[in-house]
Formats: sequence, structure tokens, C-alpha cells
Amino acid sequence: METYKFMEQFLLSQDVIGRILLAAFLGSIAGIERDIHNRPAGLRTNMVISVSSCLMTILSIDVFLPMSPEVDFTRMTAAIVSGVGFLGAGVIMHQGNGIQGMTTAAQIWLVSGIGMAVGVGAYSLAIFTCIFTVTALIILAPLSHKFSEIGNNNNQEWSMKNGKH
Repeated sequence: METYKFMEQFLLSQDVIGRILLAAFLGSIAGIERDIHNRPAGLRTNMVISVSSCLMTILSIDVFLPMSPEVDFTRMTAAIVSGVGFLGAGVIMHQGNGIQGMTTAAQIWLVSGIGMAVGVGAYSLAIFTCIFTVTALIILAPLSHKFSEIGNNNNQEWSMKNGKH
């Protein structure tokens, strides 16, 4: 009974609420970029992944570890990374000679890491990573499309020269 009261008081503390809100905010920022470009796993998905990763990290470090110091809290971290890997695998699609969804899968994994960073209190790391990633995705998207077009044109020229259509 006393453990339950401790957990209830802890989970309602301003620090924990602040961490959950920051994880939700950063996950949402990353998700907005996906929604703007009509990509899968948008605002809501990224927010939930970030918040759930943050929550599980908080529970493992701030609740379970003090209750039982022998507990290896890194197991929870490994479980989060593994579970989120399955989510990412679900958005990767093989179509013809190409693969779609790699950026979305990578972002799902990254947003989980951002949530975990917030969960351990590494706020600067989480904020910088979120801003850097969203900025890179916005800046690199046009370049990536341009390189894809160049690659497709080169492949078409090569196949026409070699009698393949």
C-alpha cells in the first residue's frame, strides 16, 4: 500500500508531468514535419511514441530502480528500442525495385530516443536532437528528391544504351 502511495505522489509531481509534456511537445514537432509532407506516422504517432518511451524510462529509473537497486534499468531501455524497432519495421514497404518508409522508420526510432532522453532528464540533448532532425529533414528533402531524379535519369539512359527498356 505504501509503495502505491509513493508511486501516485511521484507520478503526479511537477518534474514528471514536465518531462511527459516536453516529450509530447518534441514528439509532436517531429510529427508535424511528417504530416506536412503527407507521410505515414505523423503528429499523433510521434507524440505517443515519444511519451511512451519517456514514461517507460521514468518508471525504470525513478520508480523501479529505487524500489529494488539490483534491478538493471538498462533492460527497459533495450526493450523500448527493440519494441520501437518493430513499429519501424511495420512502415517499411518494398515496392518494385525500391523501398519506401525508411525515413519514417528511422524517425520513429529517433523520436523514441528523444522521449528516452527526456525521461532521464537530458533535456538539452533531446531538444537539440529534435531541432536538428526536423531541420535536416526539411533541408535535405529537396536535395534527396533531386538526387533520386538524377539517379533515375542515369538508370534510364543506361538501360536504353544497353537495349533494356
